[in-house]
Amino acid sequence: MAKIFTVHPDNPQIRRIEEIKSALSSGAVMLYPTDTVYAIGCDLNAKSAVERVRKIKQLANDKPLTFLCPSLSNVATYAFVSDIGYRIMKRLIPGPYTFLLPATKLVPRLAQNPKRKTTGIRVPDHTVCLALLTALGNPIISTSAHLPPDEDDDGIVGANANSNLSQVELFDRLDSLVDIIVDTGEEPTYEVSTILDLTGDQPMVTRRGLGWEAAAAWV
Repeated sequence: MAKIFTVHPDNPQIRRIEEIKSALSSGAVMLYPTDTVYAIGCDLNAKSAVERVRKIKQLANDKPLTFLCPSLSNVATYAFVSDIGYRIMKRLIPGPYTFLLPATKLVPRLAQNPKRKTTGIRVPDHTVCLALLTALGNPIISTSAHLPPDEDDDGIVGANANSNLSQVELFDRLDSLVDIIVDTGEEPTYEVSTILDLTGDQPMVTRRGLGWEAAAAWV
């Protein structure tokens, strides 16, 4: 059974954030809200926890995992960002955008596309996420909490009967699979992030999600 931490969505309690940070540093896997969907996540550098996230989501090792960073300057530590990519990201973050970028050596192989050596990075516009990132000092894995068969092969939430779970139903479904549940009182949303591929010479929107119109204006 997962331990539930009740956290204020706008003014996260420092003590609670520190408790969650300590658990993540020790390899815990958590269910937590983001500015798009509820996510399953862990410390990017906790190998055993990343492996558990993959197992929970039934993800093959050749599918990259998205992770959260607190700022654009932090992104540059984990990915190679071109001048064009930097200008686009500066305009759009924080927000509901996932950027596909060439990974640096600091990104664990478990979080990369092994053939392309790329990874997905987000800077969320969510107070609790940013508080956790600041406290932990490492990126946090962020993969949709909607379990198979709720997603198609591209990770897009489907329209079946299980894709609109309430917070209570989602918590119940994940309770035995994660160690921590971060409860901010927010109901799950089912609007995914917009994905921008910044790995080539020409930036492209490869998935339309929240805020895609703004992204399209810059791409």
